[in-house]
Amino acid sequence: MIIERDVGITMDDGLVLRADVFRPEGDAKAPVVMAMGPYGKGLPFQAGYAPEWKRVVEEHPDVLKHSSCSYVTWETVDPERWVPFGYAVVHVDSRGMGRSPGYLNMFSARETQDYFECIEWAGTRPWTSGKVGLCGISYYAINQWMVAALQPSHLAAIIPWEGASDFYREESYHGGIFSNVFKEFWYPLRILDRQHGKGSRGWKDPWLNDWVAGPETLTESELEANRVDYVNELRRHSLEDGFFHSRTPDLGRVMVPLLSAANWGGLGLHARGNFEGFVLAGSSQKWLEVHVGMHEELFYSEYGLDLQKRFFDHFLKGADNGWDREPRVALTVRYVDHFEQRKENEWPLARTNWTRIYLGAQGQTLTWGPPERPGKLAFEAEGDGLTFASAPLQEKTEITGPMAARLYVSSSTEDADLFLTFRAFGPGGNEVDFRGAMDSHTPLSQGWLRASHRKIDAARSRAYRPYHTHDEVRKLNPSMVYELNVELWPTCVVLPAGHHLALTVQGRDFERKESKEKWKGSGPFLHNDPFNRPKDVFNGTTEIYTGANEVSCLLLPLIPK
Repeated sequence: MIIERDVGITMDDGLVLRADVFRPEGDAKAPVVMAMGPYGKGLPFQAGYAPEWKRVVEEHPDVLKHSSCSYVTWETVDPERWVPFGYAVVHVDSRGMGRSPGYLNMFSARETQDYFECIEWAGTRPWTSGKVGLCGISYYAINQWMVAALQPSHLAAIIPWEGASDFYREESYHGGIFSNVFKEFWYPLRILDRQHGKGSRGWKDPWLNDWVAGPETLTESELEANRVDYVNELRRHSLEDGFFHSRTPDLGRVMVPLLSAANWGGLGLHARGNFEGFVLAGSSQKWLEVHVGMHEELFYSEYGLDLQKRFFDHFLKGADNGWDREPRVALTVRYVDHFEQRKENEWPLARTNWTRIYLGAQGQTLTWGPPERPGKLAFEAEGDGLTFASAPLQEKTEITGPMAARLYVSSSTEDADLFLTFRAFGPGGNEVDFRGAMDSHTPLSQGWLRASHRKIDAARSRAYRPYHTHDEVRKLNPSMVYELNVELWPTCVVLPAGHHLALTVQGRDFERKESKEKWKGSGPFLHNDPFNRPKDVFNGTTEIYTGANEVSCLLLPLIPK
């Protein structure tokens, strides 16, 4: 293949971004598979992410088929597995990152406009067919939704794989609570480490024999002056204001064919946005695929590659390969001891039997009918919270879809944070959990809500997915009872008879204290920022009310046999 490094792409303001281009030899014009992002087009996967690479090749040795893996970079496609099939691959360093100079302002309108112009540039090269597809994981998925909403003329299809599509609700504030821990380790390790100008203090690009984030080497003060103070900027914008609006796409304007690939275990970042993107996108040609496993591994597997190629072959090459006749939804259904593939036609599933299960204070129960007697239970915000459990299931039960809880609560302070964890247990008491995107033992689902953010947008809400405006703070009157509607992220599990359901309600992040793993059930998506959660407000006592007048319940998506 022909390889061109550090190709310049001039933006409308005169700044030149840098791209690596991999394309077939010969005169045939090729469609383009593109990704633009911050992680450094010149940093090999094996060097920058050695533990992740080791795990991928050990668990999915098929990634080594038909490739020397000499050109693989983090969360983007392997050129050696695409170019021989008639595609060109273009990887672009985003503004202010890697080899591209400029002011670093992640997910900004400027960055999205840059992506728009890179797509139009790629679509007009003499070696291209004029069709551009976008494909990548996480950051490289998030910005696909954003640029697709701008509708570049040469954009033909997108594959956002385990990303997000709502900058406030998925990436930054869960239910109005700042998700700080992931940002605080991701930003310095994955972003500041690759900022353009890091130069000789950063990684070496083995292909250019130059610096990944160079060529110039700037002082730390110069680097700081050339970027937005990202994490502190997030802290300053605790409500959904213009800062977030400019970084959240209008999904209704996403009109190109799309394949949205979600992970059931992507709680905290890599799940909700793929479901919401699929449902809300304006495109009439859209598909949803939901898989299991760790964050990046399935993307590079033979399964992932075949899926991506079939989709792009159809929409970028015009291949009559039957993709247009594929059912719109492909689910990996989770059983307690295995997985099964199943095709569906919509999301949520049309045959869903939406069923409420009710919290009961007496005995901390979950019952299929509301409790007759009123009751209440209290928990300390920093304690272990309360777990409500059902009787053993009488028959095999499938739960697949989004969920929502309605809780009646009071607080000893002017606010309260609720952390909900949906769980299941076998007859012997063993919890049903799965390997998640970033946690080895992920529960079935989680949801979050700050009580003062309880305001609902009725027009955008659904019974199974409340939509909070997050545009004002409504403080609590201590000891007064309030109705709170909490969104729980989509789940899928088939439980045998004899298992029972459980809902854990806490005032802090869920964790299994006995776990020896690095992450203990909530992955890195933790919420312990003292600026956002001052102890005098969020370390109080919360009470949950149950009974005929305060009908606290959980809405479950039960799927008939």
